[in-house]
Amino acid sequence: MDLITLSEDGLYCPAGDFHIDPWNAVPRAVVTHAHTDHARWGCGKYLVAAPGLHLFRTRLGKDADITTVPHGEVVDHNGVRVSFHPAGHVLGSAQIRLEHCGEVWVVTGDYKLDPDPTCLPFEHVRCHTFITESTFALPVYRWETADVLFGGVNGWWRANRAAGKCSIVYAYALGKAQRVMAGVDASIGPIYTHGAVEKVTRAYRDSGVELPPTTPVSEVVAGAKEKGKGKSKAKPWAGALVIAPPSADGSPWAKKFEPKSEAFASGWMCVRGARRRRAIDRGFVLSDHADWPGLLTAVKESGATRVLATHGFASVLARHLREQGLDADVIATRYGDDDTADAGEEAEA
Repeated sequence: MDLITLSEDGLYCPAGDFHIDPWNAVPRAVVTHAHTDHARWGCGKYLVAAPGLHLFRTRLGKDADITTVPHGEVVDHNGVRVSFHPAGHVLGSAQIRLEHCGEVWVVTGDYKLDPDPTCLPFEHVRCHTFITESTFALPVYRWETADVLFGGVNGWWRANRAAGKCSIVYAYALGKAQRVMAGVDASIGPIYTHGAVEKVTRAYRDSGVELPPTTPVSEVVAGAKEKGKGKSKAKPWAGALVIAPPSADGSPWAKKFEPKSEAFASGWMCVRGARRRRAIDRGFVLSDHADWPGLLTAVKESGATRVLATHGFASVLARHLREQGLDADVIATRYGDDDTADAGEEAEA
């Protein structure tokens, strides 16, 4: 029997009797990270990596039964040795290593190999079977270095400031937004945040991650109205950077920042058609997932002879790996794009 099988509730370990990132409520869930397509509400117990505790509390609520384990520490579940290892995706993200009767499997969740000052770097973990995400598993997806990427973001922000415009970057509230604020040159101007971004940013700071000062837009608007006795007169947005989730793009909320220039931060900006569909001024190629070279490196360094690819261009990656001589196939899961998964929660913030 395989150490991990696919049940109607998600990835299941029969020997340990627990699920990994289940998409339905189950008695015991071992979870890779706090994005809502992996961390679902309603499970009886959660086991997660310790650095992600504040994020999981933010997403699952104060009453959720959450147990944390430091990276690398082994927990025994019915004879299955379970440990978490950094995935480099977002704060607290982890690959899950399972060992039973001499067989070792690793479930990556989502991951990236690029450096990120807001979370621990990806750790290569040796295993027999490697379950890998494949969100950007096409050769066209190759990321720029951080210097090149944020040099572009800072240059765009400075130009907008010189023109008296507000700069808005749309980025996923959990992970991407914090990576943007950690990467930009905060001396250019003030940084304001959408409520959904600020909520997660507080969880990052509570976890010990250093980020530049930010001010929620709602506090500025409320203060201006009070000062103007009901009429908002102050317009502090010129020259500022506003970080908001993708769900705010095109909303009445975004219109208050005129004159403005808008940008979207996503790995999908690597493709010209995606930039056109967004109808924004700039697209910055910034992803919290591995690009094509990163995926191939992770597979190679795992030493796995069997690879199962999931969510994304899974069939492309599996076919490429078979051509390299590996036993590779697709495992069908319900994980999705972070944008889609978190849009509902962001819209409510």
